[in-house]
This record gives sequence, C-alpha cells and structure tokens, in this order.
Amino acid sequence: MTQLRIPDVSLQRSWAEAVAEYNEEFMHGSGLWGIENLDTTEEGCAAVVTHLLAQGDPATEMPEGIVPSNYYWITEDGEFVGYLALRHSLTQWLLDEGGHIGFSIRPSRRRQGHARRALGLALTEAKELGLDRVLLTCDEDNDGSRLTIEGNGGVYEDSRNGKRRYWIDVG
Repeated sequence: MTQLRIPDVSLQRSWAEAVAEYNEEFMHGSGLWGIENLDTTEEGCAAVVTHLLAQGDPATEMPEGIVPSNYYWITEDGEFVGYLALRHSLTQWLLDEGGHIGFSIRPSRRRQGHARRALGLALTEAKELGLDRVLLTCDEDNDGSRLTIEGNGGVYEDSRNGKRRYWIDVG
C-alpha cells in the first residue's frame, strides 16, 4: 500500500538505493536543492531528514524564492519509493512552472500506480493545510505525470514555458 511518510532515517537503506537509481536525473519533490555532494550514509540521511523537516516550519528562514513546504517520502511496505513536496504557497515562478505539489518516483518503481496514489494522499494533506485548490505542472511531453494529474481530477488551464498547468479543487 502506497503511503506518504515524514522523512525518516529508518528508510536510509532504500532511500540510498533510490538516490543511486536516479543517477543524473532530477529528483522532483525531493527538497534537496542546495545540497551538493549528497551523502547517502546514515549520517548523511539524518542531515537530509533534518533539512527537509525544517522546510515545513513557517518559522524557518527560507532563501529568496523558496516557500515553506512539507516533504514526504512515498513508501510501500517500508521501502522508499519516491518523493513528494507540498508547497504552502506559490511564488510567481511556482505559479508559472512549479505548482503546489511536486513528485518523483524512483525509476525501478515507476508505472505501478504509486504516483497516482501518492498524489491522491497529498490532496488530502493540502486540504488539511488549508488550501482550497492546488496547482500542478508537468512537462509537455511527460505523459505519465499528465495522466497522474488528470486521474486525480486535474483540470488543464494552459501551458507556459513548456509546462502544462492543472488545477485541482481540494476544498
């Protein structure tokens, strides 16, 4: 069963395996911006978890252009499957290209329904956060993400800078 979990060092082994799978691919929703030379040891994982948990605290001072976000690790049966970010608000860039929710499934676990189920769970979290509707975006040629968003009620608004933009009512 797909779950959203608060990042946790107990998932270090499968998280590290997933990071290795991504290789050079961008890990959307990971919250790992600004971290160079990612250390996947237990100590490094603990630092990542601390970093991610701080991002959801509105008292944390954020770099310019970064908004508070709740980060989740998508899991199944105690294994790390992917990342999901739920942003509390939108900057102009997020409004045009990024959206409220970003997600990525590790390469070996794609096409198994995890993204669709995780997004459904994230919509409940968005409602609890007080959002009435959320924006999601995907690359024009990313059929997997497009179908995931549309399958969760995403209504296409337009495309900007190569990104399809969808709104989902959660309120």
